[in-house]
Amino acid sequence: MSGLLRFKQTVKDAVSKLPGGEWLVKQRFAKFGAVGFAGTVVNIGVLHLSNKFVYQGIGSATLRENLALLTGIFIATLHNFLWNRAWTWGDRKVQGRASIFVQFLQYCMSCSLAIALQILFTNILKQSMLLELANFVAIVLSAVLNYLINHAWTFRARK
Repeated sequence: MSGLLRFKQTVKDAVSKLPGGEWLVKQRFAKFGAVGFAGTVVNIGVLHLSNKFVYQGIGSATLRENLALLTGIFIATLHNFLWNRAWTWGDRKVQGRASIFVQFLQYCMSCSLAIALQILFTNILKQSMLLELANFVAIVLSAVLNYLINHAWTFRARK
């Protein structure tokens, strides 16, 4: 068994031991959500570290913060793609570097659409509810759509 397969099995075994973990291992959408949550932690962590340390020499706070934000988003997107590819849709592989690159671009396009939909849904829903609640509902709606797009397009079953 390769190192990656051993690592995957170790993660799967560890998650299975958590309360509700056996269910999580079997549920693709729950895996997608868990990866998204972990990606949020990565995003915020990279944002903080980039802002405080990596880009600290940049005098303009706005430029420094925006570079840190872009870095956090990119690293989190890459993190989420790799984990979704290995765990969420690990049974649906593509072969070759070009295919993985195309799949990553599809994933980025799907995420961009989800972000745009989240903004749209939040702005529509905030007219009839609190902004935070509108944003939460928009996140759920766009996450479901993002999952469906990735399931049917980015990580579709291939012959």
